[in-house]
Amino acid sequence: MIAASGALLTPPVWAQARVPKLGILNPHPKAPPTADDPVMTGLRRHGWKPGETLIIERPDGGGREDRLPELARQLVAKKVDVIWALGSEAAVAAARTTDSIPIVFWGAAYPVEQGLVDSYARPGRNVTGITWSAGPEVDAKRLEMLRQLAPGKKRLAALSVPTAIHTVNGERAEVQPVIPAAAGSLGYELRAFPIKGADELAPAFAAILAWGAQALTVTPSTITVRERARIVEFANLNRLPSAYALRDFVEAGGLVSYAIDWRPTMARSMAYVDRILRGAKPAELPVEQPSSYETWINLKTAKLLGLAVPQSLLLRADRVIE
Repeated sequence: MIAASGALLTPPVWAQARVPKLGILNPHPKAPPTADDPVMTGLRRHGWKPGETLIIERPDGGGREDRLPELARQLVAKKVDVIWALGSEAAVAAARTTDSIPIVFWGAAYPVEQGLVDSYARPGRNVTGITWSAGPEVDAKRLEMLRQLAPGKKRLAALSVPTAIHTVNGERAEVQPVIPAAAGSLGYELRAFPIKGADELAPAFAAILAWGAQALTVTPSTITVRERARIVEFANLNRLPSAYALRDFVEAGGLVSYAIDWRPTMARSMAYVDRILRGAKPAELPVEQPSSYETWINLKTAKLLGLAVPQSLLLRADRVIE
């Protein structure tokens, strides 16, 4: 009887095991997960039950990228087992905060240039994940489409959010070196207009107009994605043909995008989280680059800007908004 009662008081093995923690580093305001949330969908696909077999720690970013270092420190203090970072800014903030906790990023633009990994094939550190694009040829392709839509435009403004672990002469370095090369080969005169936060958008808009820009391209970041309505409105009101690295901009009224469908790739990034939670080392998990891209064109915006869309471009488009 004593032995039996002792057995009843002893918790089962699964109850004694420590439930792992996943930290989500995201600058956007915290919101309840939806049924089709890519992160939760991806976790469930790999057998994890958030709240049961996996604890989710996600501090509220409040829509402020400047809070990311603080949020990263909070996750480290909570002793999470993996940090999942949304976008370049979050990935860099996490990598600056810890060199021991594994970090999986989704949507970093140029992880080698940003100092996140040693190489795509052998990250070599505590960081790995899925990039936003497959590299220079994707950016060049996007600018080629913009050139087809607005062949007479010369001055191209690039709205960007420079992010890097390493700095050059004390300043954060631009990490999209292909854009000037691609722009030059297409006959553009390019000037970058970097911002560090949403509060710098208005001055950047004024500087773009003062320079006499004739077209606009926007590099992907959590800031530009969250502020896409403002950016698109600015471009259209000032008759600037615009090209984007996310179709959501075109849905908001932007002219053209050449980009990945971000939802399935975000869900797929949970495969990295799963493998690391089960013992894999991020230094040995190659960084994945997307291989499938979509072309979206907004015909309403083209008409607003007085642009004729070439038939060849229409035939190649995956989605045309009329």
